[in-house]
Amino acid sequence: MHRLKKYLNRPMVIMLVSVGVLFALVFGYQTIKHLVIRHAMQKNTAPIVTVSAMRVQYSWWQPKILTYGSMRAVNGVYVTTELAGLVRAVYLKPGSDVKEGDVLVQLNADSDVALLHSLEAQEKLAEIVYHRDKAQFAVKAISKAVLDTDEQNLKNLTAQVAQQEAIVAKKTLKAPFTGRLGVSTVNVGQYLNPGDQVVPLQALDPLYADFFIPQQKLAELHVGSTVNIKTDTYPDKVFTGKVTTINPIVDVNTRNVKIEATIANPQSEIYPGMFVSAEVLTSPMKKYLTLPQTAISFNSYGEIAYIVQQRGKDKNGKLQFSVLQTFVTTGEKRGDQIAILDGLNEGDMVVTSGQLKLKNGSIVIINNSVVPNNNPAPIAIDE
Repeated sequence: MHRLKKYLNRPMVIMLVSVGVLFALVFGYQTIKHLVIRHAMQKNTAPIVTVSAMRVQYSWWQPKILTYGSMRAVNGVYVTTELAGLVRAVYLKPGSDVKEGDVLVQLNADSDVALLHSLEAQEKLAEIVYHRDKAQFAVKAISKAVLDTDEQNLKNLTAQVAQQEAIVAKKTLKAPFTGRLGVSTVNVGQYLNPGDQVVPLQALDPLYADFFIPQQKLAELHVGSTVNIKTDTYPDKVFTGKVTTINPIVDVNTRNVKIEATIANPQSEIYPGMFVSAEVLTSPMKKYLTLPQTAISFNSYGEIAYIVQQRGKDKNGKLQFSVLQTFVTTGEKRGDQIAILDGLNEGDMVVTSGQLKLKNGSIVIINNSVVPNNNPAPIAIDE
């Protein structure tokens, strides 16, 4: 009986020993794994990130409003005719400069001139009769009624002569102001009707620049503000003028205000209808902390900059630097630069490129062999 119980307990012992060994193996494996991971974590250090950086400095900043518009002539018309007539002579030269009063086109006015001469003769006779009757009235040879009739007849003929002179003058088309002529298709022998366009005439100096600004910028603008105009026709040249008119009404659809500036154009380099960009200088120059726009990172929480700080020394005795993530408030942009209104101080060393690999406390190496552009007024180059 004793031997039977001993035989039955042997599998139980084996099972218990096996379970104990299994637990020992699992525990030992987990212990070794934990020690290996802990050792690896102790040896692992954050990667060193290479960045470029620069110190924040104050720069003089000219507040301005950037907008776009088009040029318009101060005086610009299509010369037309008021009266119908046959073209007898064409004196204009397309594309030439003319002065006010220069004859452009002569219409046939023979019948009108003949009628004018007839009226002038009648006027002369009425004048003679009036002066003769006036002398007779002085000696009581005629009545006052006769003299009054003579006077009114003279005035009527004088008015008819003036009317006919105006008709004859309208048959001579003259430049209404000094400017440059455009393309004309009028030829000798052509019949013109009233209102037919003869030739475009544009006064090129000065010109108006028309553009719009948002209503929230209206308080910054005033008549006399300096305006700098640029056009892609002359990408390296700036045309300067002054704001001359601020429209007294805001567009209800766009909430923009129309602005008119007068631009000097002594060389007649810009033409009416040209598309231009405009910079309106709104106030005296101010000092702002500035950085390249690449120094600012944007996320859903706000605008971020990384300040480079001295961390200490490494095991070789060299200085180590880390970054401190900070939120900033930015202002206007100009060229490659952006104004910093809050969050940074003058002299702070700020990362300007390489932020994608950074986080708060990252160790960095500064390499400024290649730095981002920091030009306040870059020039676009067409390729």
